[in-house]
Amino acid sequence: MTDRKTELQTLRADLQARLKRLHAHQRREDGAINRDFEEQAVETQNDEVVDGLEAESRAELIQVERALERIDAGEGDDCERCGQPIDPRRLQILPYTTLCVKCADSV
Repeated sequence: MTDRKTELQTLRADLQARLKRLHAHQRREDGAINRDFEEQAVETQNDEVVDGLEAESRAELIQVERALERIDAGEGDDCERCGQPIDPRRLQILPYTTLCVKCADSV
């Protein structure tokens, strides 16, 4: 198994765990909303932040899953748009990328 694939699998597990925690927060598994009005306002603001974090985590998880699918198909190091090899330095920084720099810049 490649180092990149292992890194992506670890990242996928981390993202899934993060989403589970965020979902638990949204369902108030740690307790009901506070009765104090000021505390409710803070908790409501926190909910908006949590919603944003969840959306970002879900989007990143989709990218990770796509990259893993491409690796399994033997296409993981090639740009999904132009077919050229993705610079290994780019893959090191963004292991879930499926586009080369040139194609990513044109998106």
